[in-house]
Amino acid sequence: MQPSRRSPAAPLAAALVLLAACTERTTAPATSTLEAGPRYVALAADVTHTVRLMDACDPRTFTPCARDAGGGVSSDNFFRQLEATGQVGAWHMAPAQVNALVGQTLLAVNVGGRQHTFTEVEQFGGGIVPILNQLSGNTTPAAECLALAPSDLLDPGESTSEVLDEEGTELYQCCIHPWMRMTLQVHEH
Repeated sequence: MQPSRRSPAAPLAAALVLLAACTERTTAPATSTLEAGPRYVALAADVTHTVRLMDACDPRTFTPCARDAGGGVSSDNFFRQLEATGQVGAWHMAPAQVNALVGQTLLAVNVGGRQHTFTEVEQFGGGIVPILNQLSGNTTPAAECLALAPSDLLDPGESTSEVLDEEGTELYQCCIHPWMRMTLQVHEH
């Protein structure tokens, strides 16, 4: 009986599957066999990078706030932090930096209790709420924020996604809370 022959690409494909399984990314279900060649490229394209839009609104002082009672940042504390530092740490995108490949998917999920946007902008800037722009030091709104459609608003639990179709750097921000930002680096395979 002769030993089975493996393609030199098979170990690379296995490594890609293991790497994807050990990161924050989600992948398509594993198959029982790994094929060399185009299959490892297909596995890379099946990766979804998830960005969480986060906040910690206190439902007793923020209306609306879809979080359960039991703490969070009060509206008074929110404005104190914003005035002192230009941001509120509990309101952020995680991760703030993503590296991806062309053909992969970017998914943004609102896991907070307030409405957010996940808006691609040419340059970071302010949003659509003048007092939040002023207190965060983002006095010039991003042009894309001024052109929002109602469908761009993500209620708690909602998500949006896109397949990444070209390499380069893309910037995303919340047009309500303009300090919530994320930078995406997209590379060719």
